[in-house]
Amino acid sequence: MRELGAHHVVDHSKPLAPQIAEMAIGQPGFVFSITQTDKHLPDVLELIAPQGRFALIDDSADVIDLRPFKRKCLSVHWEMMFARPVFQTADMIEQHKLLTHVAELVDAGKIRTTLSDVLGPINADNLKKAHALIESGTTRGKLVLSGF
Repeated sequence: MRELGAHHVVDHSKPLAPQIAEMAIGQPGFVFSITQTDKHLPDVLELIAPQGRFALIDDSADVIDLRPFKRKCLSVHWEMMFARPVFQTADMIEQHKLLTHVAELVDAGKIRTTLSDVLGPINADNLKKAHALIESGTTRGKLVLSGF
């Protein structure tokens, strides 16, 4: 993670709030959850600063109760990359602009892939292998299945 530019790194398999407290960086005003939000939510609610912003992209196993967010006056931002085209929003061109900018950053070497393993062609065995790796909770980076 540090090689990818992270200033601080936490171990998602351990409670998050104590790790953030040990860093002595104060309560973060922004928290971005990409996976297992329902599992990490109690820690997030503890560690995030009052009036903080909580963003997530995953589909949690259970419905998220937003009432605990009120005490700290937290805002919730649930991102869905394809919302603009699905709903034909007036700002649909922004997705194009964002992806173009990301491509420029990749080409300039400022962003690099988190690809960790190419498992081979798309078939039942490789799908099972990919699922087992992801379900283990220990996968780092992205797995790719390519071709048929």
